[in-house]
Order: sequence, then C-alpha cells, then structure tokens
Amino acid sequence: MRKYRLVAKKGEGTFSEVLKAQNVKDGKYYAIKCMKNRFDSIDQVNNLREIQALRRLSPNQHVITLEEVLYDQPTGRLALVFELMDANLYELIRGRRHYLNGQLVRSYMYQLLKALDHMHRKGIFHRDIKPENILIESTNDLGRGLKLADFGSCRGIYSKQPYTEYISTRWYRAPECLLTDGYYGPEMDQWGAGCVFFEITSLYPLFPGTNELDQIGRVHKVLGNPSGEVLGKFKQNGAAHVDFDFATQKGIGVAQLIPHASTECVDLITKLLRYDWSDRCTARESLRHPYFREIREVDLRKAQAESTSKLARGTTEDAAGGGDPATVASTGRAPQTRGAPGGGGGGGGGANHGTGAGGGAGGGGGGGGRYRGQAVGQGGSKASSKKKKKNRGYYDSNIRSKYNGMSNGGGGGGGGGGGNGFGGAKGHRITSRSSFSLMQAAGGGGGAMGSNIGYGGNGGAGGGNGVPGGMAAQAPERARVGKNTSRYRQLR
Repeated sequence: MRKYRLVAKKGEGTFSEVLKAQNVKDGKYYAIKCMKNRFDSIDQVNNLREIQALRRLSPNQHVITLEEVLYDQPTGRLALVFELMDANLYELIRGRRHYLNGQLVRSYMYQLLKALDHMHRKGIFHRDIKPENILIESTNDLGRGLKLADFGSCRGIYSKQPYTEYISTRWYRAPECLLTDGYYGPEMDQWGAGCVFFEITSLYPLFPGTNELDQIGRVHKVLGNPSGEVLGKFKQNGAAHVDFDFATQKGIGVAQLIPHASTECVDLITKLLRYDWSDRCTARESLRHPYFREIREVDLRKAQAESTSKLARGTTEDAAGGGDPATVASTGRAPQTRGAPGGGGGGGGGANHGTGAGGGAGGGGGGGGRYRGQAVGQGGSKASSKKKKKNRGYYDSNIRSKYNGMSNGGGGGGGGGGGNGFGGAKGHRITSRSSFSLMQAAGGGGGAMGSNIGYGGNGGAGGGNGVPGGMAAQAPERARVGKNTSRYRQLR
C-alpha cells in the first residue's frame, strides 16, 4: 500500500470497503477494495472466486479491470486495485427528478447485457446484479462507458446445485431464489438486469420488498400469480419456509408503471422479468431485440470501418515489387525492378469449390472454394492477349499460383484465396512462359479472402517499375489480404 496515497472512502459492504487512492509514481487514481477477512497464504488469495473470475473475463470493455493484487502475508491483509470509474447507476438516478435520456438508458442496458453475455459464455454468473454494482464514466460515445463490477458473489454456471439461498440483494432477487432452496442459475442475472432496466427508466425500484414474503407479494402484484404448471417447477425444490398457497392476483403489468417508455422498451423489460426462469430472455437474445436495433447498426458500421482499416494496412504491408524468388523467400519483400505493370489479382472463390472472379488484365483467376478449386484469368497484360491459363488456390498459407506472363506483358496476379483460404501471391512479369528466372515487374496482390459464402474482392492493379500494387477491394467481414507466399514453381 506504500505505493498508493489514500484520498477518500468510496463505500463499504459486508466483506470489504472501497477507497479512492492515488499512485504516488504516476499520479493516476484507482479504486482499492480492501477485504475485511484475513488470508493465510497466497494460494488462498489466488483461489478467491472474484480474482479467478476477473482473470477469466479480462480483458473486456464492459467488465471492470483488476489492475493489481496487494497481499501482505505477515498481517494477512488483502487489497484489490481496480480502475477508477466516475459513479454507479444508483448514484446517477438518486434524487433525480427528470427521466434519463432514452438513448442513454438504451446504451447502458446494451452494455450491461453485453457484459452478462460475455460472462455467461465464460461459464460464470454474477448473482448480485444491482445499480450499485454497475459502474459508469462520463462519455458521449454510444455503447461505451459502463462496466460491471463486484464479482465477490459470482459462481460457475456448471457448479453443482444447490447454492446459497440468501444471495443477491433482496429487491433484485429472482423468484427461483425466493421460492427454492438454492436451485437457481444464470437466469437470475437476467431478472436482476430487468429490475435495473426498470429502475433507470422509472427512477424508482420495481420490487422494494421489506422481507422475503413482502418481496414475493410485490412481484405478484406487478406480474400476477404464476400458473399451476410454473408453480409446480418451484415446488419440486421448494423452500421449506414458503407456503405456495398464494392469493390470486392478476397483476397490473409493467407498462402501466412506465407510460413514458416505448413499446419496445416495455416488451424487453417484460421478457427479462418472466416468472418462469426457462422462459426468461437470455443476454444473447436480449441483444438481438428490436429495442437495440439502432445501436447494433452503429456497432456494425464501426466494425466494418475497422475491418476496412485493417485490410488497408495489411494490403500496404503485403504489396511489394517483383524480384528474385530466393530474395523474396528470405526477406519476405522483393526488390524494386523495372518493367510493365502487372495485372490485378483474381477474386477470392466462394464456398465449397466455388469459382473466383477473374482478375484484371494479366491477373490470375481467383482461387476456388473452401479447400481448393479452379478459376480462369486473362493471359498477359496486353489487351490483345486472349490466351487463358488456369490459376489454382489452396487452403493454406502457401497459396501456389500458376502465372502466365507474356514476353512483353506483366505477370498475372496471384489467385484469391478460397472461402476460408488466404489470398494468392503476387504475379510477376517474365521474359518467357517457361522460365521464372527474370522477374521484372510485380503483378497485383491476390484477392482478399472470401467469407464462407460469397466471393472475395478483386486484387488491386500491379505497380509499374516495382511499385506496390493497389489495395484489394473490400471483401466480406473477416477478410484478409493474401501474403506473398508463393513457392515460385509451376503446378503441373
């Protein structure tokens, strides 16, 4: 703790207190969670569920980052150092008189559900979803600025039931936690998310029960009594202290409590708060709900922009002039030489032996399907040349291309990779059809990799005088540009 200067106390719970501290070296601020329990060994520390969960879930932009673990063996004291966030959702809505902006609520819920989806896919469920455990920072970026914290109560999804009965904060406790002797699962996180969703929409808690019996009564007042079939599921592992003879209630419904909310908002809250846990909307299903359509479209555009940017950088790195095969093999880059421009690379083939799109003038045809295939490209770079040759693409990093250069024309571009293959190598200008000894000008790069279904983009035009070829056209998502990996031998 000597490397940190304590600034203020942020909060306190049953098992820990959280302090704001400043690193004396770099001046940055952190949140330090000081555990109240004492630990006998470093092995005991490493076996803590919270530490194991955070290591498994990191890095993720919607899960709090554990920066450092501070353990003092002589005293048994343990402190966890986290990144510092600006506030939590409870602090955001506390005392607020005006509703939050609808777009902000949508953004926060999208991020929370992404965090839950990531966590559940990693085999962990949180068990204490509530506004105090959802941290936020000041940002105007849609889909940014929220992180899930406090994993002290988490459990493995595949661990053996029953679990601890009195888990989660009462107001956010799912029916299966209230009515059974510890027989619940990750669906309880979805219930908690639904309660949080309602609370940041309405600015007040949905089920503020004073005890367990009152809690169940408040749930029934809003959602109504469950059917006999659903109630039977709970009775199979029913808690001994629960009397399942509930008074009949129809339920007022969620929509009546938040009349200002959109129909899609109310629909998603209702699906997250299904009484029967097996009917409850999962995190993955929730993210596909129409309520998040706009954010999904923004995410898609960002992903496409990033993919295009990576594709452009990869093409710039991979494009190179022609040269001696030995030089290229040893250095990965061919020296610049003089000669006529080479042709564009062929397009990537479709899935399962599909045919690739033809290259530009002098460009080899695209590689075939997912494993191998054939496509046809033009011969030499001269427009008058009509002779065709085949170009074969293989599903590995060493795409072999059969070039068809003319004595006065640029070499054909390497074929594009197949459905899941890599793009072909560059073509080169040669002085005769039978020899590869005199390389003079680079052909275009191979087409980008196609997706499982469809075609890759066409390769760019080869550069004259050894200038690198142009960028490959944009291909579907997950596209990659072929590297200069030809083995420079003819395929018979």
